[in-house]
Amino acid sequence: MNLREPLALLGGLSPAAFMRDHWQKRPLLIRNALPPIADSGAPLAPVTPAQLFELASRDDVESRVVIQDAVAAKPKARSKTAVPAPEAWRLKHGPFARRALPPLSQRGWTMLVQGVDLHVQAAHDLLQRFRWIADARVDDLMVSYASPGGGVGAHIDSYDVFLLQVHGHRRWRVGPVDDASFVEGLPVRILERFEPTDEWVLGPGDMLYVPPRWGHDGVAEDECMTCSVGFRTPMGTELARELLQRVLDDVEADPDEPHFRDPPRSATETPARMPAALDAFARKAVDRLLRDPSQLARALGEVMTEPKPEVWFDTGLERGAGAGLRLDRRTRMMYDDRHVFINGESFNAAGRDARLMRELADARRLTAQQCNRLSADAQAVVADWVAQGWAHDD
Repeated sequence: MNLREPLALLGGLSPAAFMRDHWQKRPLLIRNALPPIADSGAPLAPVTPAQLFELASRDDVESRVVIQDAVAAKPKARSKTAVPAPEAWRLKHGPFARRALPPLSQRGWTMLVQGVDLHVQAAHDLLQRFRWIADARVDDLMVSYASPGGGVGAHIDSYDVFLLQVHGHRRWRVGPVDDASFVEGLPVRILERFEPTDEWVLGPGDMLYVPPRWGHDGVAEDECMTCSVGFRTPMGTELARELLQRVLDDVEADPDEPHFRDPPRSATETPARMPAALDAFARKAVDRLLRDPSQLARALGEVMTEPKPEVWFDTGLERGAGAGLRLDRRTRMMYDDRHVFINGESFNAAGRDARLMRELADARRLTAQQCNRLSADAQAVVADWVAQGWAHDD
């Protein structure tokens, strides 16, 4: 992809210009980002409401429903979010039988289904349109259904999000947030003070980008569906904890490693005091574990490609002779200069195999001719990936 080429998805901006001027800086409204009907005749929405309800009934799909009472479902004042009463909002978590959902005629409710890209190919294909952003930042594609007046209230997110309207109309109010206090006693995190600076109604094909920590409130004007393409922004402490845990999991005790020895004249009159020699010994042990920078690089790749807990693969397939290869839509595959990462595992890679594996990660497929150029060892690894359901013959 030419990062300086204008994209209709970005309203005529190039990916480079968008990342420079808007990414994590300020919102952007994009009219007609995608056509309501594709050239192939396929609708913009990756799922129908009925298909979304069916997904929400599954125990391997994360879903939730937010319901407002008749008062909360009425149009709100536009200058400031009124403080809702605790009983005005209800939150339920799936899975949901269809009869457990509110009737379609009821105002003021919305259903949110996470990770639709993992289960529906059309949603996965829609997510691929955003691959000018690093795969390591991708969270998922969520689809929300709302009856008229439905929404989740004024809130902030800790991640970047593109809000693509795929059915019906939704009114969005957006603005910076100085005070991120939430209304107490509610099952959903609604801003106590929100004064929007912009307001738009989005129709099918329109898209709104919202940076992290910007307030936004979307209310359905009619029956509508919105695709939320989210990009995670991990906190430093959270990421460091995961990386260090990965490094520790890979550490194997060396039976020949020396034990701590007390220095001469270590008798003490203050027995409760931590020995300085033991402190130094511990610091050296930790430094020794992290001395190799490739350990953290490997841990980072494994963490960023780890599938979510609810992701399961269909196993037991066999690799066919002379076939191409494509990654399963649930597979996360990345690489750095020395490693290839796939679904939480890492492999050392160099030479032609490394080049082909990087091509697989970037393009998510290899031709039969490219597969034939893999070494015998790499062929065996690929066959194992197919057996685990991580990739398929193409």
